[in-house]
Amino acid sequence: MHTYTRRTLLSASIMAAGSGLLGACSGSVSPAGSGPHAGASRSSGSAPGSTDSGLRRFVPEGPKGYVNPSDPEVLAAERARGAGPVRKYRFTAAETSLDLGGRTIRSWAYDDRVPGSAVRVTTGDILDLTLVNRLPVATTLHSHGVRLRCDMDGVPDLTQEGVKPGEDFTYRFAVAHPGTYLLHSHSGLQLDRGLYAPLIVDDPKERLSYDKEWLVVLDDWVDGVDGSTPDGVLGQLHHGKAPMGMDMGKASGHDMSGHREREGGGHGHGRSGGHDASEGREGPQGQKGSGPSRVLHGSHSRMLDGMGGNVAYPYYLVNGRLPKAAQVFRARPGDRIRIRFVNAGADTAFRVALGGHEMTVTHTDGYPVEHKRTDALLIGMAERYDVVVTAKDGTFPLVALAEGKKAQALAVLRTDKGKGLPSPSVHPDELDGRVVPARRLVPDESVAYSDRDPDREIRIRLTGNMKKYDWMFDHQPYSPAHRHPVRQDERVRLTLINATDMWHPLHLHGHTFALTGINDVGTRKDTAIVLPHRKLVVDFYADNPGLWMLHCHNQYHSESGMMTVIGYRK
Repeated sequence: MHTYTRRTLLSASIMAAGSGLLGACSGSVSPAGSGPHAGASRSSGSAPGSTDSGLRRFVPEGPKGYVNPSDPEVLAAERARGAGPVRKYRFTAAETSLDLGGRTIRSWAYDDRVPGSAVRVTTGDILDLTLVNRLPVATTLHSHGVRLRCDMDGVPDLTQEGVKPGEDFTYRFAVAHPGTYLLHSHSGLQLDRGLYAPLIVDDPKERLSYDKEWLVVLDDWVDGVDGSTPDGVLGQLHHGKAPMGMDMGKASGHDMSGHREREGGGHGHGRSGGHDASEGREGPQGQKGSGPSRVLHGSHSRMLDGMGGNVAYPYYLVNGRLPKAAQVFRARPGDRIRIRFVNAGADTAFRVALGGHEMTVTHTDGYPVEHKRTDALLIGMAERYDVVVTAKDGTFPLVALAEGKKAQALAVLRTDKGKGLPSPSVHPDELDGRVVPARRLVPDESVAYSDRDPDREIRIRLTGNMKKYDWMFDHQPYSPAHRHPVRQDERVRLTLINATDMWHPLHLHGHTFALTGINDVGTRKDTAIVLPHRKLVVDFYADNPGLWMLHCHNQYHSESGMMTVIGYRK
């Protein structure tokens, strides 16, 4: 088994958060109801807190000799995580009206709000989260960044069948690691609607002290605006043609004219479970239900060494609100504030800064780092950063600049009694100051990997271009039957070579990895940016058996085929 340089857990009691805890994302989540669930049945003889409770076995199509999602090896790894108190939550996914702060749109969301209500548990708990599907198509729920049992990972056609309309499924697993995480649909482009919510796992031995805690969820928004839908945007990026190896009508959840396809829930080769919120309306270009062109042109980011992204979004949000209706966080001068940043966007990296303040980075992707001061942070899709700031006296803009897209989102810190708000276009000096990249952060000793040569090396090339929009790994479209083999307890070195002109935020399910190349022991993460014509080298321990997706977290890239599978051999 692998070892860390220090096995001691973080010490000292967690400080109580102040009245600003979780900001606008706070609030209760509906408790899970009783009775049988359509997607998961339980045997009557399960021990309290047990996660091995007779869940329906799902075996994906593919080669033999691999550990499947509910195989004994998976159940054994889950039992080793322990079984603490059960924390029950319930999400209902449905079409709804959402107020973004003066602009109401129709989209999909959990419990009629965006972001969905924060789920909060403590290390060692069993999370029992029932997903109720009231959508017209299939859906799933993925716990992004959590090292959990494979059959609870929420990847349709790989770890489970999609949850069909009118049915529900209970995700139940032990939560062994504290941190800031993200819950979201893993069916097609559903994340680029409103199907996401933050997940906070508290550490009872947290040593970080603070007076208040804020949750800042960043997003790019297109659904329901002037007839646009994410699926329509994907069609525009593909010039109305299907991605290589895929049927666009099935890949996006409807045909290219925007007509809804009622079945769905797959990935890439299957159906994404998309829908058109403006079905039947004519867009400005006469394309039924597709809306105006959202293809981004003329974009450049120095920090991303190329285009900022592929989609020109009409809106950028902080905690579901437009800049003109920005959320105001209140504190007292001198308060020490912990801010948990989560990028829930589909195609946008955000450069974030708090005007007049310096930030101290304490965690990235849930794992502690040696504290590092910075003026700003660059946060790719699905990355999370925790920082601490000491509030000054006055009113200050918290700006999330859409990198390379000439637009931004906004929130406000206020410690005085003023009434005016910063301009939606305010540009604090800190945005152009120091930006500390993840690769230059040093992991806290408690989570740093020991020195050890890898047992296995896997090299994967990122391929594709904007003209054909044919994003893939090694020129191969995604297939759940194609696996990169590993074996239990190996230390694996994964080299990801970006042969494209685009940047990509890459995510490995079910594991964390250590960035290599600068520090002897690299920062622990589960999602990391690789710049154009560069490579990303990471090490991870194969300590969580099953079938695990590796993919680009640009939703339009992944749905075009930039996904693959890491599979444990028997």
